[in-house]
Amino acid sequence: MAANVETMFYVREKPWHGLGTMVAEAPTSTAALRLAGLDWMVVQEPVYTGYNEMVKGYKANVRSSDRKVLGVVSDRYKVVQNVDAFGFTDELLGKGVRYETAGSLQEGKKVWLLARLPREYIIAGERISPYLVFSNTHDGSGSVKVAVTPVRVVCNNTLNLALDTAKRSFSMIHTGNIHDKIQEAKDTLFMAERYMDSLGIEFEQLRRQKITDAQVKEYIELLLPMEKDATSIQSKNIIRLRKDMEQRYYDAPDLQKVGNNAYRFINAVSDFATHSEPLRRTANYNENLFGRTIDGNPLIDKAYQLVKAA
Repeated sequence: MAANVETMFYVREKPWHGLGTMVAEAPTSTAALRLAGLDWMVVQEPVYTGYNEMVKGYKANVRSSDRKVLGVVSDRYKVVQNVDAFGFTDELLGKGVRYETAGSLQEGKKVWLLARLPREYIIAGERISPYLVFSNTHDGSGSVKVAVTPVRVVCNNTLNLALDTAKRSFSMIHTGNIHDKIQEAKDTLFMAERYMDSLGIEFEQLRRQKITDAQVKEYIELLLPMEKDATSIQSKNIIRLRKDMEQRYYDAPDLQKVGNNAYRFINAVSDFATHSEPLRRTANYNENLFGRTIDGNPLIDKAYQLVKAA
């Protein structure tokens, strides 16, 4: 399936792969679970050999809706159900939480949700709307990840920056006392306000840092390098991507009054990273697409390091 998306819903803005169900407004958890196609359970069942011998120490994670085996895991593995992910988010964010997107990847092996936090911030004269993203795997390949990501309302791009002192993410493996780990996640994410405060200070510093047109060109070429042995098609593709990023810096309507500074450049790169269609629509790209809101996008991180080193 294109983009490796099995089921999903999204609010208003269609993703580049064009899949999923569009809704006009962000729904509540009950509706989001259904719209995302995540209203199923993971049932753990014993594993047998071809000779009907039970394999000790392992279980199969089976999807209740169609009996699909999502993965084989150790018997220490604790399932975090889809409904629990929404329940966690509801409890953490409180009354009024609304879900912007959620869905299933790789035929149910991976799931995610994105919820808008109730409070907005005014940072550097702009409205910043924080979101919470929750991702989980049902095949034993990864941990549960929860994070807070800031999004500029004006153009809906993520702006995660490398703020070492601010806790905005949490990861937990599927073993041990899951209830205690979820409580620890809640305690950690309540510190997200510290991250938003640090982000405001950083934005002001970036806004005061002027950059020239020559620096913009240099940074874009460093972010999107041309290989020495690139074919003519590869060269054309890189040139196209460079032009795309450059236009997002110079022509984006919401950045016209920002000035020629590092803050504008980071926004342009962030907009490019979250909205530019990839050259190759691979499964790995799709994982990066949904992972970038959790761990940050390497392109945005590199752009941030470039302007900070100037």
